[in-house]
Amino acid sequence: MSDRRTGILTAATRVIARRGVRGLRMGELATEAGVSIALIYYHFTDRAGVLRQTLEHISDRADHYTTEDRPAPGRSGDPRAELEQVLLLELQDTAEVRENSIAWGELRATAVFEPDLREELARSTHSWVHDVADLLARADPTGTAPAHAAAAERLTALVEGLSVRWHSGSLPVEQARRLLRDAVRAELEHPPG
Repeated sequence: MSDRRTGILTAATRVIARRGVRGLRMGELATEAGVSIALIYYHFTDRAGVLRQTLEHISDRADHYTTEDRPAPGRSGDPRAELEQVLLLELQDTAEVRENSIAWGELRATAVFEPDLREELARSTHSWVHDVADLLARADPTGTAPAHAAAAERLTALVEGLSVRWHSGSLPVEQARRLLRDAVRAELEHPPG
């Protein structure tokens, strides 16, 4: 992906995190990215294209910061700790993670009203759930694939919910992280069933 295109998507993420999807105006995005409106339309065709590609960009950024310091699959001595770390990295108190998380939540909420976003959102969510289910399978090799998939759905949904509460000021990030650790422990030690 070109640097200009990446810059536009990073700027779109910032604007969406700051103003919401409804507040995303092409003029403000162009100013934020330091490009012309025409260049935005050249790369993305329309506003819906910007939103779809921003969702993919956010997902790629999350993949990057949740795998950056992680050992290669199967190389970790403690799969449970790796699972916990990957989920907790979604609740880091850094500008990039906050921005990503807020923009993701805005795009998820908008998908309720804009079907164009649903397919990309479903694809990104499915990929995330699949990755977490794989980590759960390594941490709990005696469990079944359907049980791991269900636990991954619960844990990723919990991360999203805790994130919203953290960003809205109703839950301190350390408490959110503690609740997530407790949920990982509960899933692995006392799976539903």
